[in-house]
Amino acid sequence: MSDGAIGLTASADDDPQVLLDSLAEGVTRALPASVVREVLDVTRNRSLGDRMAGRPGRAESLRITREGRSMTLSLERGGRLVTEVARVAGGIIISRKTPPLGEWLELFAGEIGAIAADAAGDAATAARALTVLGVRPAGSDLAVDESDIGASILTLPSRLRGRIPDEALTRVERIVALVHETLPRVTGGGEAEVVVERTATAYLPDTLRAYLALPADWATSHVLSNGRTSADTLVAQLDDLETAATRMRDAAVEQDASALLVNGRFLADRFATGLELQ
Repeated sequence: MSDGAIGLTASADDDPQVLLDSLAEGVTRALPASVVREVLDVTRNRSLGDRMAGRPGRAESLRITREGRSMTLSLERGGRLVTEVARVAGGIIISRKTPPLGEWLELFAGEIGAIAADAAGDAATAARALTVLGVRPAGSDLAVDESDIGASILTLPSRLRGRIPDEALTRVERIVALVHETLPRVTGGGEAEVVVERTATAYLPDTLRAYLALPADWATSHVLSNGRTSADTLVAQLDDLETAATRMRDAAVEQDASALLVNGRFLADRFATGLELQ
């Protein structure tokens, strides 16, 4: 995964059976049913009572398979969870490792994010899928403090350095400068101030989180159905944000409230409904 905090609501400290069951259930909710059938294999122990009640039974192992890579989590007798990450070619395992559970969970989250993004063709789907799975995606540390937006947003580029492509970081720096310049010109309440604050605290951080939810190598190399990598689409998304931020700054300088609000509606339409990187 890209550098940054990530964690499961269920953790290695939880009951192993609860953790395994919650992951198996979470994947079925996080991904489309057609995709789940292709990538997920769950082995269950169904008692007679489970069968009579129509319950699925307890999960004994789960495996996610994608593009020559499989990830397996199994519950051994005695309640010990065993991890495996394997490379597969022609149905034959050519390499395998057994990382610590915490590392396996982080890799697993990355796989789910990549599968979700690939299926939908947009990076924002990855962040949504991880939330459904019970994962706090990487990028949770990018929040801009609403009580001191001006100072907080200035720290955003330093928090991103090394985590997004350089060309994306350059755009973030310009957007931050534009928003910081605009903020003092729209103080005093009203819709104009709301538009600028929303750009700083939601539209920009959420766009970045959508990208950081993906495995770094996959995000820069894998081509989505739109013909771009997630890194390419992040740059395109930031270009749109920079254009909007420039118009906001210019409207604020010219005290053109109507132009600023029109731009705010564009931002809401483009960034507030799914953050799809198209």
